[in-house]
Amino acid sequence: MAYTLKINGTAHDVDVDDDTPLLWVIRDVLGMTGTKFGCGVALCGACTVHIDGVATRSCITTVDSIGDSAITTIEALGATPQGSALQKAWLDLEVVQCGYCQSGQLMSAAALLAEIPKPTDEDIDSAMSGNVCRCGTYQRIRAAIKQAAEA
Repeated sequence: MAYTLKINGTAHDVDVDDDTPLLWVIRDVLGMTGTKFGCGVALCGACTVHIDGVATRSCITTVDSIGDSAITTIEALGATPQGSALQKAWLDLEVVQCGYCQSGQLMSAAALLAEIPKPTDEDIDSAMSGNVCRCGTYQRIRAAIKQAAEA
């Protein structure tokens, strides 16, 4: 089936099965590999993208459910003031260890700051609870979100 997806402000024509997960369209069909596969069942957050500004797990979101929604991936995050502030905070506080989960972490953090510009620890913990970091950088992630919120 043919679909036109609006990803990072650009229209992309794809021909895939209706039930193809958005993750595979982004990575395999369009070659945007910043969004990662982690678990395939929406439990780890590595595949997080924004759909109309809402943090969404792309591994369980089928392409036929997207419609005219705007999709944002990690590749476009730095182009926004919020995303740029988050990326800077991530670097300043040396959040990243292995880095595998970080695109999903950043996308969830950006959605949080868009909704709650000055989040509390509880807000951060709640918004980030679905994102797994096997390296255990949760304290640095929280500190980086707070730093970005102050920027």
